[in-house]
Amino acid sequence: MTTPSLPNDLTLQVTADGSLTLVSGTVGEAFHSHCGAWQEAEGKFVQPCRLAELALRPAVTLMDVCYGLGYNTAAALTCIWRINPVCQITWYGFEGDGRIPALAWDLGCFSHLPPRVRQVIAGLAHHQAVTQPYFQGRLWLGDARQTLPSLVAQGGKADAIFLDPFSPPRCPQLWTVEFLAEVAQALAPAGRLATYSSAAAVRTALHATGLGFGPTPPVGRRAPGTVASWPPTDLPPLSLAEQEHLLTRAAIPYRDPHLQDDPATIHQRRTQEQALSTLEPAGRWRARWA
Repeated sequence: MTTPSLPNDLTLQVTADGSLTLVSGTVGEAFHSHCGAWQEAEGKFVQPCRLAELALRPAVTLMDVCYGLGYNTAAALTCIWRINPVCQITWYGFEGDGRIPALAWDLGCFSHLPPRVRQVIAGLAHHQAVTQPYFQGRLWLGDARQTLPSLVAQGGKADAIFLDPFSPPRCPQLWTVEFLAEVAQALAPAGRLATYSSAAAVRTALHATGLGFGPTPPVGRRAPGTVASWPPTDLPPLSLAEQEHLLTRAAIPYRDPHLQDDPATIHQRRTQEQALSTLEPAGRWRARWA
C-alpha cells in the first residue's frame, strides 16, 4: 500500500504498540499517547464501558464523541462482535475534522481487523453513514456543540459513550459544563461514559451534570482516566489525592453558556473565576502529593 500524502498540519507517528496515530500541528497535540492508539482504545474506553458485558445483549447503542481516526469504535465493534456476532449495534459519532477518518483508513490503520469491522470503518470514513446487517450508524462532521444537541433532542440514548476530544487546555469547548450536560443527556440510565481525562475541571463538570464518576486504570501514563454513570453507581472510589484535587482551583470547570465561545474566551472566563476563588491553589495540592 502506498502511504498517502498528509496535509501540512498533520504528521504521522508510530506508537509503542505498533498502531499509527497523527499529530495535529494546529492543535499542538497527538491524537493518542505514545503507548499505543489501539491499547488506549481498549484500556480507556472498551473496558471501562464494560462492552464485553453489553455484548451479551441483543442490541447495543454506542456514541463516539470526537471519533478521530476511529480506533475507539473499531475496538468496540471488534469486542462486541467477537463475543456476540449477531448483536445489533446502533452507533452515533461526532468529529470536527472530516479529513481524519479517511486518512486513517488510507493509512491502513485497520487492516488487521475482521472484514465486517473494516467494512463499517470504511463506510464511516468515506460516506459518514453505514447501514448493514447488525450495524446502523452515522458520523456527524463539524462542531459537536452544534451537531450533538440535535441528536439529544431526538431522544437517542447510548449504553456507552466514548468522550475523546483533545485535552482540556487545547480544546476547552468540548469539556465545558454546558457541553457535557448535552452529552450526559444522551447516556442511558444504566449506561457508562468513559474518557481518558482525569482533570479535576472535567470531573467537576461531570458532577454538575448529575453523573457520578470514578477512576479507570492508567494506560500509557501515570494519571488514570475517568468513568461516569448515573447514580446509584458501582464505580471504583476516588483516592484521597483525587478527592482533594476536587477541592482546589483546578476543579473550577470550563463554561460556555451558549455553546459558541472560542477557546480563548472559555479559558479567560475560567481564569477569572479561578482568580476570585478562595479554593486552595492547585500548586499546593501538587506539592503535597508529589
